[in-house]
Amino acid sequence: MNPDFTHIPVLSQETVTGLGVIAGGWYLDATVGGGGHSELILQAAPDVNLVAIDRDLQALAAARERLAPYGDRVQFWHGNYADYQPLAQKFDGIIADLGVSSVQLDLAERGFSFRNEAPLDMRMDRSQGTTAADLVNHTSEIELARIIFTYGEERLSRQIARDIVAGRPFTTTTQLAYTIGGAVPKSYRYGRIHPATRTFQALRIMVNQELSSLEKFLAVAPTWLKLEGKIGLISFHSLEDRIVKHTLRENESLKVLTKKPIIATEVELAANPRARSAKLRWASLVGS
Repeated sequence: MNPDFTHIPVLSQETVTGLGVIAGGWYLDATVGGGGHSELILQAAPDVNLVAIDRDLQALAAARERLAPYGDRVQFWHGNYADYQPLAQKFDGIIADLGVSSVQLDLAERGFSFRNEAPLDMRMDRSQGTTAADLVNHTSEIELARIIFTYGEERLSRQIARDIVAGRPFTTTTQLAYTIGGAVPKSYRYGRIHPATRTFQALRIMVNQELSSLEKFLAVAPTWLKLEGKIGLISFHSLEDRIVKHTLRENESLKVLTKKPIIATEVELAANPRARSAKLRWASLVGS
């Protein structure tokens, strides 16, 4: 296993149990990451087939290595899950573990975290698109405040945007985090979470177009299911969970299977504290 991409899948048993994996079934892991969920699905029943998708080439390489023992029962696809177009194959189940992985956060050079000095990147697919540095250095103050408020749910977005514009250009994560810390009151600076947390979330969501991709994926993914096939999504913040909850409920071809989201047990939280914010919701295809 690639030592840089060892990944603990969250809600792993709940995911496999919810899928109800059957022998010879076809499954889609729309965000394969390091392959943890996929491996459990492939182990759950004989002759299971799986399509594994990820935007991150580093993650996909790790998944290929981890899932190599399953040979041609696994097909890999590099790209945004919202852009995937299956051929004739329908799936017995689909899962998507949303958001940034713990590995991406821990690898300083990816620029997702402010804990270590690194280039302001934040792209899940580093071959495409705008970086976080592009955003903070070239976006107007008004638009930057809107992004931080909308995608970070940050109430001090205007003050933070003002100080970012005054202090740019920025090239590293730590430079930006320091400026954000100086933009907020002292009481806020030493609160429950680091004052840069919500702004970094907002920039990451905007850089990767995470919410628009999720909306596009949810609009088409149910059509990839066999009748009574299940779709499960693990979200990590309220913006994602709100979209998942309402989209599943409003789709007349789906039956929602979780009135309330499934969350991690105390046992899992003790082993993996990052599972604390994870919420898993399920629906099945019943036809329109």
